[in-house]
Amino acid sequence: MKKTIITVVGKDTVGIIAKVCTYLANNRINILDISQTILSGFFNMMMVVDMSGSSKPFDDIASELTQIGEEIGVVIHCQREEIFESMHRI
Repeated sequence: MKKTIITVVGKDTVGIIAKVCTYLANNRINILDISQTILSGFFNMMMVVDMSGSSKPFDDIASELTQIGEEIGVVIHCQREEIFESMHRI
């Protein structure tokens, strides 16, 4: 299993979850866990996904999600699980 952490942050608008989840589904990326909140009009979502079903390399997916974020006015970050965990151990 190739776990990746995806975070989405920005001003809340209609369709953020739909746009991100549609992209993931179209690329055979399975959402294992998801949490989202809206606080004072700001949207925050964190997902743990399994990328092992996708034929695209990690860098392409991360780049495409960044581009989607720019299109819809949010910031989307992708990190491999092992890097995410290493950063938070320091």
